[in-house]
Amino acid sequence: MAATSSAGVLRVCWRCARPNFLVLAPLCAGLAVTSAWLDGRAPEGAAILLVLLAALLAHAAVNLFNEHHDFASGLDATTRRTPFSGGSGALPEHPDAARAVHRAALACLAGVVIIGAWCLWRAGPALLLYGLLGLALVVAYTGWLTRRPWLCLMAPGVGFGTLMVIGANHALTGGFSATALAVSAVPTLMVSALLLANQLPDIEPDRWVGRHHLAIMLGARRAARLVAVLVFGAFLVVPLAWAAGWLPAETGLMWLAAPVALRLIVGLWRLPSDVDAGDFAGLLPLLGLNVALLLASLSLLNLGLWLAA
Repeated sequence: MAATSSAGVLRVCWRCARPNFLVLAPLCAGLAVTSAWLDGRAPEGAAILLVLLAALLAHAAVNLFNEHHDFASGLDATTRRTPFSGGSGALPEHPDAARAVHRAALACLAGVVIIGAWCLWRAGPALLLYGLLGLALVVAYTGWLTRRPWLCLMAPGVGFGTLMVIGANHALTGGFSATALAVSAVPTLMVSALLLANQLPDIEPDRWVGRHHLAIMLGARRAARLVAVLVFGAFLVVPLAWAAGWLPAETGLMWLAAPVALRLIVGLWRLPSDVDAGDFAGLLPLLGLNVALLLASLSLLNLGLWLAA
């Protein structure tokens, strides 16, 4: 096989970063910005850009580490790729780019650390806990957390919801925000639901390389129902937080996506038993619907906070 050119290596790194999914990080970090505006604080434009960039780099680092690990472990050789699972397929096509992908992951992580150090200097030592937990999740997710079912379920939501929203809000404002805490529950639940759903087609390949996440432990059908429960819980957050006085009525805009959520929940709950035997034909459209629902819900939530600010 001919060596991959420099331009080709860059394209492989770009594909391994999974750019189609990177919009999630700015939407989650955006909740930190809009919640700060709602609380009457106006972060500087440069600070907002740096926080959004750190979120983007952290997400890219996770994807790059995951792609490299899956290639090195042999998982890529056994998995059946879908648009939502199984990796990009870039490294099996260009195995000589593996080292470059790993270096790209480290470079993204270094960028997060540099921006985090600036935030720490700006907002104080309380921010250190968010940073250390975030780095631990980035580094440990693929190789360690995917072997611990409940931690594997919680880790994506904690990273994109709890840490990215509350931590970024703290970095921008210098203090804790009850608004950010309330709104962070939505991505915490929905991102964990997304990652669990996307693990369903990979149950057998993941089992083969020694992973032990909830999709493996529960089986595809029961895990799909847990995804449905998490999505339902995310949609309950807004009216409950509004009733408690923690979120404004405008965040109810998220419920414009409720018909899509209902369709997803019903579809996941009614998956036929064939899915446990590896027939994922009925699942794949729901995976696409799940991604669209997550991005639409977070966009509407950001819009609601912005309108209320």
